[in-house]
Amino acid sequence: MKSTIEIKNRFTGEVIFSHEAENNTIKLTVEAAVSISADLSYADLSSANLSSANLSSANLRSADLSYADLSSANLSSAN
Repeated sequence: MKSTIEIKNRFTGEVIFSHEAENNTIKLTVEAAVSISADLSYADLSSANLSSANLSSANLRSADLSYADLSSANLSSAN
């Protein structure tokens, strides 16, 4: 089943990025955003399971990553 996940600005609630996919997860959505160099500044990613995610070169400036699982995530060159 396809589902849509939205990444929102942590302060305004504005949708920064939206992704629809079969068996969608926040990890798949964030990786899709990073793959097209979407600006995830100020994204609300609190409590997100991003373990083993490829976040290489991601712009996560001022993103809320509190309680996010970033174990084994690739954060090389990420802001």
